[in-house]
Amino acid sequence: MSFESDTDSSGGCPHLATIFAHDEERGALLNKFKNAVQWNTRRNHCVAHSVKRRKITPPDCGLCGLALSRPYACLHCSVAACWTGGHIKQHLQDTGHDFCADVTTGYVFCIECDDFVHDSTFARLYKTTIIAVEEKATAFEVSKRLREPFSPWQPNVQEQTLLEGAVSLPCQGRRGLLNLGQTCFMNVILQSFIANPLLRNYYLGDKHNSRLCKLKDCTSCEMDKLISEVYSENSAPYGPIDLLAKTWRSSAELSGYAQQDAHEFFITALNNIHATSRGSTSLQCICIIHSTFAGLLQSDVKCERCGKVAEKTDPMLDISLELKGEAGEHDLTLASCLRRYTHPEKLGPTDYSCEKCGKAHASKRLSIRKLPPVLSFQFKRFEHKSVDKSAARKIEAPVRFPSSLNMAPYTTLVMHKQELFKESGAAPPSLIPDSALGPESLYDYDLFAVVCHEGQIDNGHYTCYARSHDEWYRYDDGKVAHSTLATCLNSQAYMCFYVKRHLDYKPYVTPSYIVMREQEAIKEKEREREKEAARDKEVEEELLAAL
Repeated sequence: MSFESDTDSSGGCPHLATIFAHDEERGALLNKFKNAVQWNTRRNHCVAHSVKRRKITPPDCGLCGLALSRPYACLHCSVAACWTGGHIKQHLQDTGHDFCADVTTGYVFCIECDDFVHDSTFARLYKTTIIAVEEKATAFEVSKRLREPFSPWQPNVQEQTLLEGAVSLPCQGRRGLLNLGQTCFMNVILQSFIANPLLRNYYLGDKHNSRLCKLKDCTSCEMDKLISEVYSENSAPYGPIDLLAKTWRSSAELSGYAQQDAHEFFITALNNIHATSRGSTSLQCICIIHSTFAGLLQSDVKCERCGKVAEKTDPMLDISLELKGEAGEHDLTLASCLRRYTHPEKLGPTDYSCEKCGKAHASKRLSIRKLPPVLSFQFKRFEHKSVDKSAARKIEAPVRFPSSLNMAPYTTLVMHKQELFKESGAAPPSLIPDSALGPESLYDYDLFAVVCHEGQIDNGHYTCYARSHDEWYRYDDGKVAHSTLATCLNSQAYMCFYVKRHLDYKPYVTPSYIVMREQEAIKEKEREREKEAARDKEVEEELLAAL
C-alpha cells in the first residue's frame, strides 16, 4: 500500500511539508516512523504473552537512563528518550533533528513548531502498521491459519465512474430533532443511531433505498429517510413524524403523548428495523441490526457437589446492568457493574437440580460468548419494587464510565483460561492469558454515544451526547451544542454505546452480504426470464386465437 501525501497532509507544518517535497527524505522519515511503531507493538505483544517476562527489559532513555513506559523515538536516528524529563526535546535541539514520535499513539512532534502536528499520512501508516503486526502475532484456536491480511478498499472501474460523476454536498451529519410531544425518549435513541458508524454507513451506502422498497410501514425506510435528512444541506431541526407514526402503529405501548422509556423504544426500534431489513430470517439473521448489535451470552451452572457444568447460550442485543457495585450504590463504575454481572451467584434449592448427582446446590455465572460490533449498556436507574408504577423510584447514583473499554475480562474464553491458571496456582501473565485468544486490541471498544436522563422518574427529560468527527456534541431535541469528552463522561448516563475498534470477520471467507447480493441477482434474472416466457406464451396464444 502506498502512502501518497495529501495536499493538506502536513497539517499546517511547513517543516514537514519541506521534507515531504523530497521523495528520498519523505521515504526515510516514514520508514523510520514505521519501524518505531512496529518495534513497540511487537514488544508489547511479547511482554503480554511471554512466560519469562523478566528477560524482556524495557527501553531506557538515551540521556538519563531511566526505563521508559512511553518511549519517544527520534525520526532521524536511533535515540529513544523520555518526554516528562524533556530529554527528547533536548536531543532534537542538540542534534538539529526536527521530528520525534510517540510510538504508543503515533503522534508526531515538531521541534521547530514546538508542537504536535497532525498528518493524515502518518495516521494511516500508524493504523496499517499496527494491524499488520497484530495479524502476524495472532493465531486463533479455531484455525491454524493466521488472520487474513488487511487490504484497504480500492474502487473498481464501475465505482470509480460513479465517484467521478458524484456531486459532493457540504454536510456535517449533525442535526437536531424536533420534540413532537414528549418524544425526547425517541430523539436520543435516533441520535445514537445516527452516530453509530455501522448503521450510518449501511444507510448512506444505499443498502436500503426507501424509494425502491415496496414494504408497507417500513421502519428501515424511515431510517433511510432520517439519515438522508441529517446528511443533507438543511441544518434546521428535523421532525421524524412518519417514524413516530409507524412506531405507534407497530407498538401500542409506545403510542400517545405520555412519557416513555428510552430503552424500551431502543428495543422496539431494533425489532422494527430488523423485521423490515434485508437478510432478516428466522434461522440465521444477517440483517443490519443483528450484524451490528447481536452477540451471545453464555450461562454456566456449576453443581457445587459434583462439579458438573451445564452450559447454555442465548442471543443478546444489549446488556442491562444493576446499579449495585462492591460498595452498594456508591462509587459505581461500568467495570464494577460488569464484574457484578459476570460474578457467580448462588441458586435457590428450587432453581436447579443436577442431572448427574441430583443435588440442588449450584451457582450460575454469566459471560459473553460472542462480542458484538456495537455494545449497548443500560443502567437500571428506574427501580420498580411493586406492580404499582407510582411506587417506582429513580437511582440517582453517578456511574463512572470510560471513553475506551476492554471487554476481555468478561468473555467466556478469557474467563475460562483465567480459571485454569487459578486452579494451577499460577498467576495469569496478562489481561489476555493466552496468545491464541488474540491481542488485547481485538477486545477494545470506543465510546461514541451516551443517553442521559435528567430529573425525576415522572417528569424527567432525555438528552444525548454523541461523537462526530472526533468532536463531542450535546443533543437536546432540536438544540445541538458543541461539548467535550470530559463533560460527557461526567454526565448521568442511562445508556452507553461503544463500537469495536477492530471489527471481526471470518478469514478467507466471502462476506455474507456479497453472497446474498449475488444470490438475489441470480433470482432476479430467473424472475425476468419467467416473465419473458410468460409474455411470449401470451403472444403465442393470441396469435393462435386469431387464426
